[in-house]
Amino acid sequence: MIKRVYFDDFDGPFWPSPAELEPYFLAPEGKEWFYSSGNDSAGFDATGVRGTEKLDRLKGRIDVRLSLWGNPKLGVLVMYRRYGGGFDECHYSKGDMSRMRQWVRTLHSDPMPVSLYIPFAEAWKAVKEFLETDGELPQCIAWVNSRDLPANSFPVPHEIVLPGETPPGWLSPEEAAAAIALGQGKS
Repeated sequence: MIKRVYFDDFDGPFWPSPAELEPYFLAPEGKEWFYSSGNDSAGFDATGVRGTEKLDRLKGRIDVRLSLWGNPKLGVLVMYRRYGGGFDECHYSKGDMSRMRQWVRTLHSDPMPVSLYIPFAEAWKAVKEFLETDGELPQCIAWVNSRDLPANSFPVPHEIVLPGETPPGWLSPEEAAAAIALGQGKS
């Protein structure tokens, strides 16, 4: 299996140890993640899981990806994708699904459903399990299959919005902070 990481300063053909990643998730509130770099996304790839590394994708190689988007107020959106070898599946962390029509922008301006964010500590369990099982779908958190998400769960990323405006259904930074304070942002 060929591993690859893109997570803060970790970038290359390896996966960091869980001990190296734990502080990003279990730090004191407001100190999680790595926002100072201007990035809020991360990912772990594995090419050729389950002993399929010598096959090509058309002949049965199975690849997986665990993608993460961190938000200081909402936690982490986790996406697991497995493809090749007869698989083509995508799962998202299942947060507060009553907030499905609310979005927050990533630092790259991509809109993400608030309902798919889970607390940092929960996301940490999923990352740790993913690394320890060599890329299997973590069973420690609830998932929603992408096929089961409502249409337009991920809206067009770059709709035109004037500075200072918040599109309908979107949370302003102040609204996101208030929702978290009221406990509405917890899964």
